[in-house]
Amino acid sequence: MSAIVTPDICDAHPEVRVLDPIFVNFGGREAFCGPVRTVKCFEDNSRVKEAVAEPGEGAVLVVDAGGSQRCALFGDMLAEQAANNGWAGVVMYGCVRDVDVLAETELGVQALGSHPRRSEKRGEGSRDIAVTFAGVTLHPGQWLYADNNGIVVAEERLPLDV
Repeated sequence: MSAIVTPDICDAHPEVRVLDPIFVNFGGREAFCGPVRTVKCFEDNSRVKEAVAEPGEGAVLVVDAGGSQRCALFGDMLAEQAANNGWAGVVMYGCVRDVDVLAETELGVQALGSHPRRSEKRGEGSRDIAVTFAGVTLHPGQWLYADNNGIVVAEERLPLDV
């Protein structure tokens, strides 16, 4: 696979949508891409835990955590599980923790920030639905491309020989 460079993708494919530049790269994989799978939850990572326990098959888990900065919904144990199960990355509209371990894990992780407190586990949330944050609505099956420049979303997989 060619290198993922989001400025080059934007130049070659002006139709892609760009998420607002509010995310920080925490993962051991600085650039990643894959088909979108979604979770919508708020301060409860039950559905995130459920998703990363399943085969990722190169997908990116997009989590609409409501932008909460009061706890983390993703940390070292879930990141290790996601990497082992073949997920390409996680985009968290919320916080992560265990950032030193995340940086060493072979997984793309972008989030709003870090927070040391873990989330609740009440079994709440939804999966595989459209989510809207950072100025973009993301649907399961779209393709997400991320690097240190930003995050872009396309309706389908793009040729990366841009």
